[in-house]
Amino acid sequence: MTEILVLGGGRVGSAIAYDLSKDYSVTVADINQETLTVLAEKYKQKTVYADFSNLIDLKKILKEYDLIISAVPGFMGFKVLKTIIESKKNVVDISFFPENALDLHDLAEKNNVTALVDFGVAPGLGNILFGHYDTLMKIDKYTCYVGGLPKIKEKPFEYKAPFSPIDVIEEYTRPARLFQNGNIIVKEPLTEIELIKFNTCEDLEAFNTDGLRSLLYTMSHVPYMKEKTLRYPGHAKKIQFLKDGGFFSYNEKTINGVNYRPLEITADILKENWFLKENEEEFTVMRIILENKNQNITIDLYDEYDKHTNITSMARTTGYTCTAGANLLTNNLFKNKGIFPPELIGKDRKCYDFIIKHLKQRNIHLNTNKN
Repeated sequence: MTEILVLGGGRVGSAIAYDLSKDYSVTVADINQETLTVLAEKYKQKTVYADFSNLIDLKKILKEYDLIISAVPGFMGFKVLKTIIESKKNVVDISFFPENALDLHDLAEKNNVTALVDFGVAPGLGNILFGHYDTLMKIDKYTCYVGGLPKIKEKPFEYKAPFSPIDVIEEYTRPARLFQNGNIIVKEPLTEIELIKFNTCEDLEAFNTDGLRSLLYTMSHVPYMKEKTLRYPGHAKKIQFLKDGGFFSYNEKTINGVNYRPLEITADILKENWFLKENEEEFTVMRIILENKNQNITIDLYDEYDKHTNITSMARTTGYTCTAGANLLTNNLFKNKGIFPPELIGKDRKCYDFIIKHLKQRNIHLNTNKN
């Protein structure tokens, strides 16, 4: 039986393990012993303790498995992916690190490894749709709006983080790269706020974030591309206040002989404020718009917290796209070696159809309108 190791036992990692465990032998690795205990006792999940920052020990753990899923925090994702590739293991990665995964392409080819990267919802499913439609039509403009939000708003931020606050703050501070007239341009995150109407209780605000990632290089024949993050109206202004006040600074400061970074203190405070409680209902919404002078295709995704499995919509949409990628590899539907972002997988009709069917079977549906 195929042995799969999931690195990271958080909400998304545990959802991935839950889904894959139906067909494979799955083990979850994490540094948090409490997380491992819950997975083992409540969900009968096989677990192993692992400190992902200790790359020598990580290599020893990787030896026992056929396929690796990397769901580690973004700040360590690149080094972990490189370690997995050096260990000659196929991998599906959703760590969304700031570095360019394509820089590891030659290393993956050399080690005979297939690495599917950014295989979540956005980046991930949105890229897959983009890649697929790029084979069917000439696209002049690509736009992605995406976000995950609690159903019940709580002040002051009216937001709950389905993953690490550090990774969310990274979205708010990393310069946003957009593609305009065939060139990469850089804008401040949280800017160019616009209200978008969805099938939600109210309009949502969209603002610039650095979400295009590999698309800037693999889809550079499309002259205009942008991705914006969705939140309840007013959220960006509150985050901008913290940012302007230095609360997200990496610069070390000292008080009473104790060194600290403002970002670490802020993230710790926001961890409580943004904590998504057990069984708290939330939703994920995404809109992909593909345009040329003759055609406009809009693809909407809306997904809610699953009360039957107690899995959040963000964990479902991210995790089940990832498990679709894992099944592509275990079923030998995609065998090329190297680094492959999702838009390249979407260009393969057999892979695209498999992923969409995989998501439909898990009640994740897309609504497509063509004008």
